[in-house]
Amino acid sequence: MNTPQSQSDGRLGELDVEILLRFGLPNPGGHRSTLFGDGAVAAAITVDRLGVLPRALVFLGEVVRTGGTRFAAGLPEPLPGPAASVARGWLTAAAMVVQNPAGDQLVARWLDAVAAVLALRVTHREVSA
Repeated sequence: MNTPQSQSDGRLGELDVEILLRFGLPNPGGHRSTLFGDGAVAAAITVDRLGVLPRALVFLGEVVRTGGTRFAAGLPEPLPGPAASVARGWLTAAAMVVQNPAGDQLVARWLDAVAAVLALRVTHREVSA
């Protein structure tokens, strides 16, 4: 078993989350683990830099649960402000491989994971300040 290597925010922020979604959603195992691990952290870093609050990602997850990934990808502003285009890219990438409601649930769970990581970042920053 390999010991996970620590990575900086800068390095994680460079990960291509859209590629991770395209490979991780349809492929259980290592690809999905990477999506829910490093991919969720990379996504949280990206939206944190854009000023998104965790509740916006939780809400987007609920939209995906109820309307589906393709519906959410078509929203004019899936996340507020400049994060809208980032979220649309993620959702469009996910919609390429999601084939059914179970896939939509997986996308929603991933958005919840991103929200949880983002909440930890915000809380830690507030405590440290």
